[in-house]
Amino acid sequence: MTSTHSADSGRAPSNGFRALVRRYPLITFFALANAISWVAWTPYILSLDGFGVLHFRYPDLLMGNQLTAILPGAYLGPLTAAFTVTAITEGRDGLRRWRRRLFQFRAGVAWYAFALFAVPVAVLLGTLAASDGEGFQTPSLMVLAIYVPMLVVQFFTTGLAEEPGWRDFALSRLQQRHHPMVATLILGTLWTIWHLPLFLTPWGGPDVTAETIVRFAVMAMEMSFLITLVFNKGRQSLPLVMLLHCSINNFQSVAFSEFFPGADDSLLWGPALGLGVLSIVVIAATKGKLGYTAPAGLVEVRTGDVARSAN
Repeated sequence: MTSTHSADSGRAPSNGFRALVRRYPLITFFALANAISWVAWTPYILSLDGFGVLHFRYPDLLMGNQLTAILPGAYLGPLTAAFTVTAITEGRDGLRRWRRRLFQFRAGVAWYAFALFAVPVAVLLGTLAASDGEGFQTPSLMVLAIYVPMLVVQFFTTGLAEEPGWRDFALSRLQQRHHPMVATLILGTLWTIWHLPLFLTPWGGPDVTAETIVRFAVMAMEMSFLITLVFNKGRQSLPLVMLLHCSINNFQSVAFSEFFPGADDSLLWGPALGLGVLSIVVIAATKGKLGYTAPAGLVEVRTGDVARSAN
């Protein structure tokens, strides 16, 4: 009697957690993604690279110390959260579907071209408009030589760490519950919040201000609309989404300063201007649907719900 009660007590917390995850899968995902990443980033924030409480520095490797200090938390958070919630709510079949989209390369040449070139062109045009063309120069051949290799590095680091969670897991579920515009606004906001602790580190730049964070939030939201479009129109291809995500990171870190050397703070809003115009065009062209088509089963369920409500 005693041993049975003890066994039931040991299972209760686990069963309670599973029930909670099944009832609130999206809330659980966002809570886990933030908690895991923020805990992993805490030593970086407290190190000599941040507040200086802990007397050590993270070693530099290829991209400063992003690979050693930021990437572990980026991998652990969204990926672990998506895997955990999918395993509990959908089992092995759900995990197979989740992984399958990671290897879905068939998305159309036009969308790969969009993912590669749309963001850099928008950033360039926006910054040219903000600067009236002043301070622009043609980059050196060295930039062109390292641009593609660095894009590949970004693809397997930032892209792979984030997008299987944010878009493959979260966006697909949010769009089943909300209009694509609303789903994107929710995800863009939560994606921005996830990044906030990094502004306490060198990742945020040498002089982080409220304007720095606002500018990042604006660009993250603009990128979210573009990523939603590509996710929906590109057959939910994760490699395509990862490529689009990395295009902004890579262009900003590798090429922007070469096109606009000595750019002052006012020009830093140029990329946001360009991405904003592109986002408005995308929203207008798709009438706010951002390429989303509800699955047949979901349409039938919603239709049935409406019919029952009318009756």
